[in-house]
Amino acid sequence: MKLIADFHIHSRFSRATSKELTPEELDYWARIKGLNIIGAGDFTHSKWRSELKERLGPAESGLYRLQEKFRIKDRMLPADPGPVRFVFSAEISCIYKKAGRVRKLHHLILASSLEGAENISKKLARIGNLESDGRPILGLDSKHLLELVLESDESAVLIPAHIWTPWFSLFGSMSGFDAIEECFEELTDKIFALETGLSSDPAMNWRLSALDRFSLVSNSDAHSARNLGREANLFDCGLDYHQMIAALRDPAQGFQGTVEFFPEEGKYHYDGHRKCETRFSPGETKKHKGLCPVCKKPITIGVMNRVDQLADRDASEQPKRAPGFKSLIPLGEVLGEILDTGSQSKGVLKEYFRLVSRLGPELKILMEIPTAEIGKEFPALAMAVERMRRGEVKVEAGYDGEYGRIKVFEQGELKKIAQGQEGFFPAGLAKKESAGTGENGPAEKNLSEPDRESAPALFRE
Repeated sequence: MKLIADFHIHSRFSRATSKELTPEELDYWARIKGLNIIGAGDFTHSKWRSELKERLGPAESGLYRLQEKFRIKDRMLPADPGPVRFVFSAEISCIYKKAGRVRKLHHLILASSLEGAENISKKLARIGNLESDGRPILGLDSKHLLELVLESDESAVLIPAHIWTPWFSLFGSMSGFDAIEECFEELTDKIFALETGLSSDPAMNWRLSALDRFSLVSNSDAHSARNLGREANLFDCGLDYHQMIAALRDPAQGFQGTVEFFPEEGKYHYDGHRKCETRFSPGETKKHKGLCPVCKKPITIGVMNRVDQLADRDASEQPKRAPGFKSLIPLGEVLGEILDTGSQSKGVLKEYFRLVSRLGPELKILMEIPTAEIGKEFPALAMAVERMRRGEVKVEAGYDGEYGRIKVFEQGELKKIAQGQEGFFPAGLAKKESAGTGENGPAEKNLSEPDRESAPALFRE
C-alpha cells in the first residue's frame, strides 16, 4: 500500500505554534495535503495527551484514527483523500554538557502505542518539567534519553531531528558532534534513521559515507496545520506502525524515499548574519575568515558549510540501500509566485482550494497528476509544476534563520507568456498591474499563522 507519512509535527502547546492546532484540524489538513500518516505531536504534554486520548481511537497496529464525531465535515475535501492515521510522536530538546562542551540536540520520538507514550512521559517527568512546552527542554544526555525511551517502549524509535541545523542538532555547527558515535556511544546501533531537515536533502547527506547505513527521513516539523507535508516520507507497505518501522530499518521492506524542500529554501542552508543581511556560500565564508564584513562578528555557519566540513566524498554518491527523493515547492508558494502575491493571501487560498477540489490533494497535484490535466484547470500552474519536477528552478538560499526563495519563472516572464494566450490564467485571476509584489507594487495582505520565525532564538531550528 502506498503511504505518505509526516511524523514530526507539533501541537498548540509548543512555543510559536498556531492556536488552531487540534486533532481535528490536523486530520482535516492531512486529507487536504494527501498524507496518510501524521505524528500526533507533543505526546509528553499531559493536556495534549488527554486531548488525544479523548478524540483518537485505535486503528491498525500502532496507529490511531480521529473519531468520526470529531471529524470536520463542513469544509471542502478532495475526492477520495485516502485514510488518515496518527502515530504518537514527540520532540525532545536535550541540553547538556559532554566532552567539555555544551550540547544542544533535538530528537524525534515515535511511540508504538498510547501506553508507550504514557510510559515514556512518566519517566521523563521525573527528570524535568514537561508542562511548560510541548517540546520540553531537558538536561538529559542523548544516550540516556535513548536508553529511557527503549526501556519504556521496546518498539519505540528515536530519530535525531534536523541533524544539520546549526543550533540544535546532532551535527550542528554550534553545539553538535562530528560523529554520531560521539553522541550515542555504545548505543549507536540502536539508531537507524536520521532526519535531514529543511536545509539539507539526501544528496547532501550522501557525501558522508558514515551515513550510508541510515535511512534518511524528512518531515514538516510543522508549527501550523497548513505546513503539514512540506516534507514527508514515502512507503509501500501495510498500514501498520511496525511495518513502517521495519521499512526504515531495511528500506527493501518498503521505504521508498522522501518528499523534500529544495534545500536552499531552508532557513540555514548558507552561512550568514541576518541582522547585517550578510549571506555567504562556504567559499565566501572561508575568504572572510568566518566574520561578517559589516559588524566584524562571527557569522552563523549553515548546513552546506557543515556538510563540507564533515564530508569524505567530493560529490554525492547514492548508497545502494538508499531510495531516492523528490524535491517540491509547496503549492501555495507556486500559486503565490504565479499570482504575484503572498502564499497565504486570500486569492491564493481561494485558488488553492479550487484546485484541490477539482484535481485532488496537494501532494498528488505536485507529484502525480499529469501536467496536461493540470493545464485544463490552470495552464500557468501546469508549466510551473513541469519545471519544478525537472528541477528547473531559480534559488536564493536561506541563511541564519531567513528562509530562502525558490522560483520557477524569471521576472516578467509570465506576463510575456500570457500575452495572446486566452485562458492562461483562470477567469478572475489574471494578474493586475495594481496587485502583487515586485514590479507590481505592494502585496496583498497575508493570512499568516505563527511560525518558528517569530520564536526566540532558543527555540529556532
